[in-house]
Amino acid sequence: MTKTIWAILDNRRGSVGQAMGVIGDLSSDFQVIEKKVDYTKLSGLPNWLRGRTLIGLTADSKKQISAPYPDMVLSISRRTAPIARYIKKQSPRTKLIQLMHPGNAGLEEFDLVIVPEHDKGKKQTANVRYIVGCPHRVTAQYLKEAHDKWAEKFASLPKPLTAVIVGGAIKKKPFSAENAKALGEAVKKLKQKIGGSILITTSRRTGEEAQNIIMNEIKDIPQFTFLWGDTAENPYSGFLACADNIVVTADSVSMCCEATGTGKPIYLFTGKNWLTPKHQRFAKSLVATKCAVLLEDEKAGDFIPQNSLNAAKEVAELIEKL
Repeated sequence: MTKTIWAILDNRRGSVGQAMGVIGDLSSDFQVIEKKVDYTKLSGLPNWLRGRTLIGLTADSKKQISAPYPDMVLSISRRTAPIARYIKKQSPRTKLIQLMHPGNAGLEEFDLVIVPEHDKGKKQTANVRYIVGCPHRVTAQYLKEAHDKWAEKFASLPKPLTAVIVGGAIKKKPFSAENAKALGEAVKKLKQKIGGSILITTSRRTGEEAQNIIMNEIKDIPQFTFLWGDTAENPYSGFLACADNIVVTADSVSMCCEATGTGKPIYLFTGKNWLTPKHQRFAKSLVATKCAVLLEDEKAGDFIPQNSLNAAKEVAELIEKL
């Protein structure tokens, strides 16, 4: 019997990528309905205040969350957790699956909570399951489609191609000028060793100053750029598919896991006085499992990955057991 599952998707690209990875691995027994929601400023309130309500959603988003309710709800990150809890309040039969720890408020109301190993310090209950890294949607088919779409765009650039995927500020810690300069210098050193070109993209969290510093450091390297604020189509999937090597900042678990899903050499930039303890633990786990190596490591340029991460199938199997 087909079961309906609502996927609550917001504006966080990394979180949405995790959800889409899991959805892609669900069997045909599930009918997935995507509920794309937008927030108001009230979404920044702590979850114990938002409770089991739709506080923090725009009026149009609230209209989507109405009966008939589904058999299951897949929510992602802290901000979508109150939406799932609201649905459970209206429809007690609906099972709730949460990707990433939602915080302590209402934790026991979820039937399944999927938490990365590096978040083990948070409250644990019987419904919590731990995985290494996080789910993502980077599959062989994803890479093939992206390669077919973007390869011609990068064809004139000298090979090898190195994707440089830059995040930025986390937990009120800015991406400092010092770290931006260090990243730019490390990329320049890598290219001096292996040659070729770079495919670089920055994010909202990078910041204008840091972005300018990085771009100044690498200005003499052949490159294709997609910087924060650019209005052209985002080539991120093409970067993953067409690059021969990938440099990624370790502030985003999603970006790092997506990079490892390509099976290509991954070089992590960890910087100084920037990453949280959980991000540091995660970066160390990628190095320990030989999924990646630090950009500053002497092996940079010669690294051959031994493993890749994709927890989507594991999570999909847990959902199906519900």
